[in-house]
Parts: sequence; structure tokens; C-alpha cells
Amino acid sequence: MTTGYQRDQSQPELPYENSFAHLAEELKKLDLMIERQVLAFRLELPEVSHAAASHPMAIFHAEVDQLLSQNRSVARDHPELDDYDTQLHRMQAEIENRVRESVNRGGFLALPRLAYLFGLSAFESQAVVVCLAPELERKYDTLYAYLQDDITRKRPSVDLMLDLLCRTESERWHARGLFSESAPLLRLGILHKSEDRTSPSGSSGLAQFLSLDPRILGYLLGHDHIDARLVGLADPLPPLPSLDRVPVDPGVKERLRGFLRRHFSLGRPEGKGFVFHFRGPRGVGKRDLARGLCGQLACPLLTVDTARLGAGSPDREILLPILFREGLLRQAAIYLDNADALLKDDDTTRAVAKRLGAVIGEFGWLTFLAGEKPWPYAEVFEQSLFHAVELAVPDVPIRQAAWEQALQSVAAEVDATWAGRLACQFRLTPGQIQEAATFASKQHDLGGGEGGVTLADLFKACRAQSNQKLGDLALRIDPRYRWEDLVLPEDTVAHLKEITSQVEHRYQVFGEWGFGEKLSHGKGLSVLFSGPPGTGKTMAAEVIAHELGLDLYKIDLSGIVSKYIGETEKNLARVFREAETSNAILFFDEADALFGKRTEVSDAHDRYANIETSYLLQKMDEYEGVVILATNLRENLDEAFTRRLRFVVEFPFPDELSRCRIWQGHFPEQAPVGADVDCGLLAKCLAIAGGNIKNIVLNAAFLAAEDSGVIGMKHIVHGAKREFEKIGKLWTGDLSSG
Repeated sequence: MTTGYQRDQSQPELPYENSFAHLAEELKKLDLMIERQVLAFRLELPEVSHAAASHPMAIFHAEVDQLLSQNRSVARDHPELDDYDTQLHRMQAEIENRVRESVNRGGFLALPRLAYLFGLSAFESQAVVVCLAPELERKYDTLYAYLQDDITRKRPSVDLMLDLLCRTESERWHARGLFSESAPLLRLGILHKSEDRTSPSGSSGLAQFLSLDPRILGYLLGHDHIDARLVGLADPLPPLPSLDRVPVDPGVKERLRGFLRRHFSLGRPEGKGFVFHFRGPRGVGKRDLARGLCGQLACPLLTVDTARLGAGSPDREILLPILFREGLLRQAAIYLDNADALLKDDDTTRAVAKRLGAVIGEFGWLTFLAGEKPWPYAEVFEQSLFHAVELAVPDVPIRQAAWEQALQSVAAEVDATWAGRLACQFRLTPGQIQEAATFASKQHDLGGGEGGVTLADLFKACRAQSNQKLGDLALRIDPRYRWEDLVLPEDTVAHLKEITSQVEHRYQVFGEWGFGEKLSHGKGLSVLFSGPPGTGKTMAAEVIAHELGLDLYKIDLSGIVSKYIGETEKNLARVFREAETSNAILFFDEADALFGKRTEVSDAHDRYANIETSYLLQKMDEYEGVVILATNLRENLDEAFTRRLRFVVEFPFPDELSRCRIWQGHFPEQAPVGADVDCGLLAKCLAIAGGNIKNIVLNAAFLAAEDSGVIGMKHIVHGAKREFEKIGKLWTGDLSSG
């Protein structure tokens, strides 16, 4: 067997052209190590006999010599083992110098980069090369089998690894621990152990085989395929080139830029890794913000749905480290969407959260958690730097910019004022704005509408995007009435129009003119409608909702007020919490039942009733939407409520002229109304409110449908009689005489 390593000393040490050139040099060094071990092996064992050599399972010395002489020149003599050590030392120094020169010139070498990312020692890096070799050249199957004196053992065992890399027994004993399950090579999933199935049960761990992880093999060979176990689970996204177009508050973006400058250098953290928790509603821009930050570091983003890594996943213990190892290999930040899945209050979920913190501490250099709830387990990230960021629904200018961009993508021509009006009217996230614009465009096309998308289409789409959970707590009313349907004094109608105007110009006053900076609360619009039953309070609420293009929710007091202590407050909290994202008007009918006067405390019931009232006052002060309270008995309301109301609108009992208009307005144009129907006579003889008139007309219509098919005076008289009986009012008899 020939041996020796010679380098042309006249040639300077140049950087490696690429990773393959470096790995080829590492394999040459491995061949020299194997030569040394072969010499040691032969010194310990005599030459096989002729009979043994002729056995089909035997490996001949000549075959090994020929394999080791491939692709390189070797000396002709047989140096002693210390000569091999000298040559290996010189070769290792040359490789290190060339690696250093390559890195200094900005070159990428996979093996040194792997060692840097995972903190591997030179010994551990060489162990990777030993396991890599048989994946590249079949000759190493034969060489490893020869050195292990068994044709079936074609993969390196722990014992062979120690033979190749150690020189003394003490070195072997020390290095033995590097192949334990808790040591980096196996804990980080770079190498894997497998049992020797041919060995008897209970054989030592030295007989266990070592193999290279498939993803690590791909990394060393320059393959960019994601780990097979993450396919369909994790998605790589490119970074955004800049944070400028990310629709998030500029102050938040600048603060995060500062974090990057202070804690990261060349795409790597200085010391501990960093964990951001982005909290905000759906579509607020959490992922785009993460991608924008990645753009500052020129790194990709690897996204995954946390729910699939949660307590319900049987593979979570395996997938978590694989995911973060993938991020480290790609130098990609990890984005864990739906992080709220890890906030369940049970032992299993808390254990997963703790495991997540440990994995991030080991692998994570930049991690984003994204959810809608606060993250209560900051202590699990004790090995990392943790920072929580709250992302609220953006203010009008950002929403307007989002609308302008969204409308460009769905409509060729739109009114220039639409973006501003939509931004002021609906508190939607940028994601919801894009979805609303797309929804409006599709619905318009499906409806066969001519021309482009209309403002009405966009308003409808915005209402569809708003939080619909409020429907579980209140009755949604589809507003159909218009201004012309209201029969009220001119001053009352003007009062109502002032209310709609305040909603429409809310941002101009609070935002552009700075009044919002003067107010810590009370930016919402609270209105009281006071008047007798049936005088148009609910109709007026519908008119305002229709004029503003907002949903109207009538709060069901029976589902809010509870006899149990504390339940009323919880229900109210749910109503106002859901209303924050509903873009709706809250309408409390018969509000005096809930907003009644606070009383002197004579018993526990009085005390808790007063607590409920005070709590409601607090929620109304905090709420920034529109709340309309309706009451038949204004004197029953607590004065503290009156002080907090922006408007109080009185709905008077209709006079005769108003009643005549109400009677006329309740008959549709297509309704078959008889010639004997005299609205003036009805208004004169029946001193009732509009709500009663509506009931009488509707009952008369059904009576006529069963009778002659024409609504006549007799049907109205009969309907009036029934209405008077219902409300407990004395019926005077025939109307025909006036």
C-alpha cells in the first residue's frame, strides 16, 4: 500500500472555488486518515490466509490499496503512524487556511457554515465528513466494512468513528460523550444513530451505526429543498424590500428598525436570539411587518400555522426542532401564525409552550409569534430576548392608502373621494380592506352589474368584513328607512342630521384638527332618543345607520341583564368588545331598564345594581363607536348618563298633521287602497303614535286580503279596534261620522 500527502509548496494557498472543492479536499484528508487506520489495523492483525482470501465475503488488501490510491498521488514507502499524524496535521492546517481565505473573500462553504451555525467543533465537523463520505462515493462502504472486519458493516459505527478521529484511549473516552443523545451532533439532528441488527441483543453503544441526516446532506450538497417532514406545513416567503409600504403605524416601524440595528449584525443576533410577539386583529399587517423586517436583514421568512404544532399534533416534539433547524439552515426567520393556539389553559399546551421556548433558545435567531391575544408566557423565552408589539387597526391615513391601493386592483375608474370616505367610515385592517375590495368586485360581476364597482357595493363589502360575532349578542336590523320616511318636526330631523355629520367628520376633528389628543376617552358618539312609544325612535336609528352605511344592532336586554352577581358586567363587556370590530351602531331600546337611576344602598342588591350602572358608564366612555339609547321615560335615567351623552333628541307625540302624513306614508304605492280611506279623518279621530298606525295598517291589509282584496275603511276600523284593545285604550266606536 502506498501512502503520503504532498502539496506543491510553490503554489499559494488559494480560496476554495466552491463548497464542492472544499468537500473534495476534506475527503482527501479522510482518505489519509483511513490509510493510517488501515496500517494500524494490519499491524494488529496478520495477513488473511489463502483460504480465507478466496472466500466470497473477504476483502483483499490489494483492493483496499487500489481504492485508496484513486484520484491522488501517494508515496511509495510505508511511513510510520506518526508520519501520518504529521501529514494530517499539515493537511488540516492548509485546509483551515484556505477556508479562512474563502470566508474573508465572502465565499460560501457549506461545511464551515454548518459548523458555525450549530457551534460544532473541529472534531464534530470531521465526524460529519466521515458520515458524508459513503453518501458521495460507494468506495467508502467497502473501506468502512474492511476497517470493521465485517462485510455487512458498511456504515461507520461509533467505534470506527473513534478509531479514525482519536489517537489515544483517553481521547476515545472523552470523545465518546460527543455521540450521546444529549450532545450537539445527535441533539441537533445532524447525525442519527441506528442499531446493528446483526449484533447480539445488549451489545455496547460502540456498535451503533451513525448516519447523516438527509436534510443536512442536502444542505452540504447545495440543495435548497425544505426538509421533507415540513412539506405542506411550512412555507418560505421572500422578504419585502422595504418597510415603507407596510401598512403599520410609522412609529412602530421605526422602533422595530431600532431593535434590528441594536441586536443584529450581518443577519445574526449579537448574543441571544430575538422573539417578537405581534398582537393585533386579523389582517392588521403582522406578517407583512415581519417580511419587511426580514428585508432589513436580507433573509427569507419561514411561516407555519402554530395550530398544527400545538397540543393536538402527535409529531410536535419532532417537528418543532426540525422547523427551527430549517430556519437556521436557511438563515430564515420563523413566523408562527395563530400563536393563540398555544394559550389554552391546560398542562399539555403549557408544556408545548415551554418546549417552544427551549427550541427557540437553541435554534431560533429571529422568531415572530402572531396572534390576537396577549402572550402570558414571556418567561418561557428566558434564553432569548422577548419583545411584545401591539398592532392596532391603523388610523385613517394608513387605511386610506390601503383603500387607494386596493381599489386600483379591482376597478379601472373610481371616484377619488371613495378611499377617504371608506377609510373614515369603517375601521378595517389593511387585510380586510383588500378582501372587501375583492369581494365587492366579484359580487358586482356575479350580479351582472353594468359599469364598474359602485360605492354601495364597497359599503356592503365592508359590512361583510366587519366582525359578525355581535349577532350572537344582539339583533341585527337591516336599515331600510330613509330621511323621507321620517315624520318629525324639522328641528328634530335637523338634530338627527347633525348626528350623522359628526360621524362622517370624526377623523377631521379628532385627527386632523387634534381634538383627539385632548381626550383620553369619550371619543365615541352617544345619543339618547327620548319620547313616547311609537314616535319613531327605532326608525330614526335605522335612518342614521342607512345614511352612514353601517350595520345596526339592537341589543337584547333580556340576554344582557342577569340576576347573578357579575354576569351583567360580563355580558356588557362582551357587547362592547365585539362592537369594537363590528363597525356597527349599538341600539339599546327601552334603555331605562338598564341605565336606570342609581339608588341609595339599602341592601346587597342595590349595591350591585349601582356597580352595574357604574360599569356601563365606564364602557360607554371607552367605546369610540356610535351608541343610541332609546327610552320612553327620560326621567328614569341616571343624571350621570345624561352628562355623558353627546346628543339628546326628543321625539314628540305626533300632532294631527303629522299623523296624517304617517297614515299616508304607511300605504305602499302598489297597495290596493279603497277610495273611502280618509287619512285626514283617521288622523283627526285617532290620537295615536306612528307605531300604532303601522300595526293598524298592516292588520287592515291582511283583513282585506282575506275579504275583498281592497283595503277599505272598514278594515282599518277593525284593525284600529284591535290595536286599542291591545294597548288598553278606550275604543269610542265608528269613525265614519268623524
